[in-house]
Amino acid sequence: MSRAEMVVVVERDDTAERVGSGDVPVLATPRLLAWAEAATLKASPVLVEGQTSVGTRVELEHRAASPVGTRLTISAELVEADGRRLAFAVKAVDEHGTVIGEGRIERAVVDRATFLSRIGNA
Repeated sequence: MSRAEMVVVVERDDTAERVGSGDVPVLATPRLLAWAEAATLKASPVLVEGQTSVGTRVELEHRAASPVGTRLTISAELVEADGRRLAFAVKAVDEHGTVIGEGRIERAVVDRATFLSRIGNA
């Protein structure tokens, strides 16, 4: 199965107080989720021309706070591919080896033009 990693550093714009998901200067859960989804895209199998994938389900446990300046490694591994459905195990680990978040993200492979035509953005 496919696997990908990305390294990020928590910046002030990534904090809960800046994103609006809280009032503390630590990594915001929505930002952690966005990074995890980006890792799933990197770990996705090569799709045929005209296809893309869209997020359909998320289970994410944000276990530990990460202050500004924390370096994180976000990983995603394709653990299941069933027809159009792709399932990934995701994990975020800080520079000290602490798992700060982990979970599962599912994506669906779709035809880009058909998908966009259904929402009126073709």
